[in-house]
Amino acid sequence: MVYALSPALKPSKFIAMIRIVVLAILALSPLHAYAQAETQAPVASEKIFNAETFKLDNGLQIVVIPNHRTPVVTHMVWYKVGRADEPPGKSGIAHFMEHLMFKGSEGMAPGEFSKTIRALGGNDNAFTGQDYTAYFQSIAVDHLEKVMTMEAGRMRGMNPPPAEVESERKVILEERRQRIENDPRAKFAEQMDAMLFVNHPYGTPVIGWFHEMETLTWDDAKAFYDKWYGPNNAVLVVSGDVTGNAVYELAKKIYGPLAAVETIPERKRTLSPPLGAQSKLLQRHPAMREPVIQRDYRVPSYRQNAADSLALQVLEEIMGGGPTSRFYKSLVVEQKLATESDMGYQSGAWDDSTLSVYATPAPGKHPEEVEQALEQELRKLVAEGVTEDELKDAKTRMQDAAVYARDSLTGPAMTFGYALTTGSSVDDVEYWPRKIEGVTAAQVLDVARRFLDPDKEYEHAPVTGYLLPPAPAEPPPAANDNQEQAEPSATQEKAAP
Repeated sequence: MVYALSPALKPSKFIAMIRIVVLAILALSPLHAYAQAETQAPVASEKIFNAETFKLDNGLQIVVIPNHRTPVVTHMVWYKVGRADEPPGKSGIAHFMEHLMFKGSEGMAPGEFSKTIRALGGNDNAFTGQDYTAYFQSIAVDHLEKVMTMEAGRMRGMNPPPAEVESERKVILEERRQRIENDPRAKFAEQMDAMLFVNHPYGTPVIGWFHEMETLTWDDAKAFYDKWYGPNNAVLVVSGDVTGNAVYELAKKIYGPLAAVETIPERKRTLSPPLGAQSKLLQRHPAMREPVIQRDYRVPSYRQNAADSLALQVLEEIMGGGPTSRFYKSLVVEQKLATESDMGYQSGAWDDSTLSVYATPAPGKHPEEVEQALEQELRKLVAEGVTEDELKDAKTRMQDAAVYARDSLTGPAMTFGYALTTGSSVDDVEYWPRKIEGVTAAQVLDVARRFLDPDKEYEHAPVTGYLLPPAPAEPPPAANDNQEQAEPSATQEKAAP
């Protein structure tokens, strides 16, 4: 069981977790190696996945992505609730809830859920983000009905014994110690988010603050569960060797009888006040062997402004899309100031999203020098924009990546789940190549000037962070012979006045 971390400090563009919402498709580009040679890039007007959609009377939304390559399915249930929907003072309850879902439910003893999946030859897990909580299983298609029955049993029938609740609270506390407290990069990312999202839920880590996690109880978890967990606040995504009608009939039989939650709360969250002063975080840690520089910006998510988000996605590809990107060519290849430089943008969020620029200084290069080089590239971008060739190449790479996403079972299910829980639609995913094709150089320049200009005033100023190795020890002061002669030794008595 995992939780979604900040996009900060990604070691490379395609190693990180699949991008939120439609940009998740790009993270699937390592699938190129497995795609068939004759696969062609999608025509911009075509759908990517040809998904089928349904809705049950109790409100459960169903998305089916047929893929008949192998007799296997990925079955996912996404709930439209995450860390950002928690009550004040109860940080971590969404992630705690995710853990408790494996500790006893209708027809399932504690731990039996995952044991059953493994016995059937499958695997399962779950994860929590700021805006969603998801549970998934990958298994032979013959066992789909069994998996649906098990998942439906805990959608409205979770009932862990008290001892399991207390035990699992200790587990999440230890998880925080291991994944955050003992990891300088995770700790750094957590503090960057807290500084960027002042007075907003995104400033609180998904796993929660330790002192609040210590106080979480079964009553807290049950209240959260009853409030948010139900078919009318969930999305069922099935990808694999199935047909839409077959999945719909099975879901109607198994999930259909479940009662809807009477009233799903509106996602209304606190807002950040205008903070125009730029902040800087400086953190040193003995585990760091090389410095990292990062600057985080608050920018629109796809739900907030689709046009801006699409332009930012293209800009991300131009500035940070691998060895041909502007940042890499300038800072790594030409100036040799850094060993790595990139840009990352999360398009999928219910509220403001995050765009990050970052670099790893080359040996002997000062972080301030590399930060200045990043700013100069941004100034060049704001002054000159992007070329038509850069725009065309970026779109082609992005659209090519989309077609290879079809070869995955889990990837498409993840993409639809992210999209539908953060305010996008099925068509937003399906026609993403067409939407990307429509982005112009003028739109890219516009978002660069509005959100990334180093010399402008911001309503929500970016946050810059340095994560550094320990400071070098200072040499001891040089000995002064005259001082040594003037002062008595430790064993010599001073003369009486």
